[in-house]
Amino acid sequence: MKHHLNTLFIQTQGTYLAKEGEAVLVKVDKKVLLRVPVHNLGGIVCFGRVGLSASLMGLCGERGVAISMLSESGMFRARINGFTSGNVLLRRQQYRLTDDSAGAASIARAIVSAKVANGRSVLLRTLRDNSDLPGKADVDAAARRMAMALEQLQPPLPSQTAAPLSLDSVRGLEGEAANTYFGVFDHLIIAQKPEPNREQSATGASAGFAFRTRSRRPPLDAVNALLSFLYAMLGHDARSACECVGLDPQVGFLHRDRPGRAGLGLDLMEEFRPYLADRLALSLINRRQVSPAGFTVTESGAVSMDDATRKAVISAYQKRKQEQVVHPYLGEKVSVGLLIHLQARLMARHIRGELDAYPAFIWK
Repeated sequence: MKHHLNTLFIQTQGTYLAKEGEAVLVKVDKKVLLRVPVHNLGGIVCFGRVGLSASLMGLCGERGVAISMLSESGMFRARINGFTSGNVLLRRQQYRLTDDSAGAASIARAIVSAKVANGRSVLLRTLRDNSDLPGKADVDAAARRMAMALEQLQPPLPSQTAAPLSLDSVRGLEGEAANTYFGVFDHLIIAQKPEPNREQSATGASAGFAFRTRSRRPPLDAVNALLSFLYAMLGHDARSACECVGLDPQVGFLHRDRPGRAGLGLDLMEEFRPYLADRLALSLINRRQVSPAGFTVTESGAVSMDDATRKAVISAYQKRKQEQVVHPYLGEKVSVGLLIHLQARLMARHIRGELDAYPAFIWK
């Protein structure tokens, strides 16, 4: 099995990346801090003011190492790729399937089912591990509502006459389940809560970790800033996984086509939002691995992380990707970081007709 390639994250402002033979040089103030062979890399992610030489971009393009440019807070800005690899027949079939309403709805249903199931597992695990959880009744009720959504997402049996769900119906159920899940997300935060009636310190730092609603552009609290940052890194991995197997990351099934949006990459990462990003965010907060002081609130209300916090989050994300789990469909023990690449390959096999249905990742 192919080993998961590493991603190089650059978050120090003013860093410059250059080429030296077949290696990537990482320089700060003209001092070389790191030298990484390009064949050891699967991607490079740059946050904020990071410079790159033209020769390095050319080398990465030739070697299939994608470079993603993000803002300091993790908002995607641009991506540098080489030629798209893979079988053109696979991409042609992908386009045909996205235009087929029944085929697209079937894949979208599998993706949303996995996302809802994994989100429900996050709620149930929290209830199991915290018998005196504040808001326990609300979390339990949310888990039951998500179980009902899962029943609605199940495909009809051959003996049943009910019509399969349409794509719009699948999207509607996904939206309802997401509202239910995030409606109790604050109860899952059991440490570092803000003091009553105190939202922000005099220095502009976040006063604590509290979640009211999902806000993205910009994130309006520390929890949303943390989630958005993790989702940005997960999105980079998902898009890279699509590219690696020859799929077009722009053309998805659940997400509508939109210029500049990696629809299939977003589809692929939906299954992993609760399992990888949300669980990690809660762990970082509840284990006090990040502090409210590491999040700054601007005059506009936007919240961003400082360099030390961003470094801690990246380190925790990379460490989590090295953990070993058994893939629920393949039955093989693999690293967490390899899961999304395996899902891209299973997606490609389904599109080619080798699998009757797409086996989305469900956390067990």
